[in-house]
Amino acid sequence: MKIERIEQFHIAMRLKQPFETSFGREELLEKIIVAVYAEGLVGYGESPVEPLPLYSYETVETCWHVQRDALIPLLFGAEIEHASDLPTRFTPVRGHPMAKAGLEAAVWDLEAQMAGVPLAKLIGGVRTRVEVGVSIGIQGSVEELLERIAEYRAQGYRRIKVKIKPGWDADVLAAVRTHYPDIPLMADANSAYTLDDLPLLRSLDAFDLLMIEQPLAYDDLLDHATLQRDLLTPICLDESITSPRRAREALALHACGIINIKPPRVGGITAAQAIHDLCNQRDVPVWCGGLLETGIGRAANLAVAALPNFVLPGDISASDRYWEQDIVEPPFVLNADGTMNVPQGVGLGVTVVRERLEAATLRRASYPQD
Repeated sequence: MKIERIEQFHIAMRLKQPFETSFGREELLEKIIVAVYAEGLVGYGESPVEPLPLYSYETVETCWHVQRDALIPLLFGAEIEHASDLPTRFTPVRGHPMAKAGLEAAVWDLEAQMAGVPLAKLIGGVRTRVEVGVSIGIQGSVEELLERIAEYRAQGYRRIKVKIKPGWDADVLAAVRTHYPDIPLMADANSAYTLDDLPLLRSLDAFDLLMIEQPLAYDDLLDHATLQRDLLTPICLDESITSPRRAREALALHACGIINIKPPRVGGITAAQAIHDLCNQRDVPVWCGGLLETGIGRAANLAVAALPNFVLPGDISASDRYWEQDIVEPPFVLNADGTMNVPQGVGLGVTVVRERLEAATLRRASYPQD
């Protein structure tokens, strides 16, 4: 395919409810959406960056700049045979996986449309439904958390993920386990602890957790390996896994028993496939995390989660979990059995509603320039 035009949209969308983690509290989300045009078609991708470098060093401003000045120029002037060729084409640009992932996802959408197949089928997906869970932020009280869990359980969510941080951890999980002794439960620390907290982290073994996600530093592997040797509960790495190479290192060090694959965090769908395949070879289960994406990113995540080794429920909740109105149709809904349908239309399998996208847009650019 020959890329003819690319658009960037810097958008802002308000969450239905604030979402709090150890990083802070989020109410209004900003991110970058890209539209890539070729052969009379348009493909969409999402870079779920934030205004500040909290979860990731990438921000809205760095993403906009890196896409505009470094990545987009690499997509013009040459034939692109496959979307999987983009990581090689982007090699001159170091880092910035989310900026790369947004553009790559849009080209994957185009390739699937040209092939006349769903994205999930194009990349090797084997499921039409995937198990999903819900991630619950830090609440004002334990009582509020229990009420929120009850609400989501009533909606059909089976696996519950609770955000934790120092002072909001063991007692909170004990209360959840007392009220819900049998639910699949996990805790996500978002790098809030150190090895000095080993006694506390060891105490979490008592709560029969599916996993403890990213307890230590966001860029660490060695301390996680030390911690995993002292815990019965599997450690799941999230922020530490930024590429297939980092995943290979983590597995070699036995730093975790599970990996959370977020395609934008690792550089895109091609890298997510590579990590999936590596973990599958090592009998290490994976699951698909979320970054509070719009329906564009959510559709891509569901396609990835249809791969065979995504055997644990992902953080791919329904559209109405986050938005009063998503920017795609149809919205994503939770099935009664705690699963979500993988889109079966060609490409991403959803339609971007341009008027909603443009209504959420703070700035827009087009290349070549309008």
